[in-house]
Amino acid sequence: MNIKKITGVLCFSLALALFQGCVTTTTAAGNVGADRNQLMLISEEQMEQSADESYAQILSEAQKAGILNVDSAVVSRVNNIGKKLISQVGVFREDALSWNWQINVISDSTVNAWCMPGGKIVVYTGIIESLSLTDAQLAAVMGHEIAHALREHSREQASSEAIKNAGIAVVSSVAGLDEKGNSLLGLAAQYTITLPFSRSHETEADHIGTELMARAGYNPYEAVAVWEKMSALDGTKIPEIMSTHPSNESRIKDLKKICEKVYPLYEASVK
Repeated sequence: MNIKKITGVLCFSLALALFQGCVTTTTAAGNVGADRNQLMLISEEQMEQSADESYAQILSEAQKAGILNVDSAVVSRVNNIGKKLISQVGVFREDALSWNWQINVISDSTVNAWCMPGGKIVVYTGIIESLSLTDAQLAAVMGHEIAHALREHSREQASSEAIKNAGIAVVSSVAGLDEKGNSLLGLAAQYTITLPFSRSHETEADHIGTELMARAGYNPYEAVAVWEKMSALDGTKIPEIMSTHPSNESRIKDLKKICEKVYPLYEASVK
């Protein structure tokens, strides 16, 4: 074997070892079986640092615009629902019970809600008002977003993009950026708010979120109602094959199966 081939084998072995060392599963399975292995090249510390910085910036901008937590009744409602959901996160990962959870409401027509790594939540009044969400339906929305954070989909997606766009050499240097203390502002926001999650991530979040709401005392079938409302709100039909998200129809069909699975948890929670 010549030097070039030996070097190639060594590089491949090193890369394989690097990847194997970064394969993990971030949650316990729960009743919905959320224990898929994940490749994480970006560190948890990096994502949480970025989330802290991005979240503070978003809240600051909303505060300056006069749209942060302006309706005390809505804020109280969202916080109460959030606290019930957060009390159940230990089923999937015990460490999340001690996260620095934060919940804020932004008065804006945006039909959205999100949860950054480490438990930084924002709910826009637009999604509550546009869908006329009941408490259980709002729990479904928030549970879904909390599930993204528990499962660390933002970190997984950032890791996948790092592999595609930069290769192993540059991915390895990411740790160096952190050691030098360079700011990671925008990393968490980019992979939580700006870029859409994959279909598999959305499905996992549906499953975990529905179990969370059932355990918190909310009828899981209200998650189906959310997507029925969302489907009615959509002005156009986008073929699933052309979207990163599951179609509303397949999402509803899948959610009904998950609801049946976790309904006994709901029944036990309200006895």
